[in-house]
Amino acid sequence: MKMRKKGDLPSKPCARCGLPFSWRKKWERDWENVRFCSERCRRAAKGGSAG
Repeated sequence: MKMRKKGDLPSKPCARCGLPFSWRKKWERDWENVRFCSERCRRAAKGGSAG
């Protein structure tokens, strides 16, 4: 596999905070379903708290 620069990796906005986050190796198989940038945003979105 050829190395890629960090700037060449795909990114998308977080469904909760709206900040962009980049592709990670651990999301390789499930990138289409990843919606949140972190576990903290995922938990907060599930709980319904704002901010």
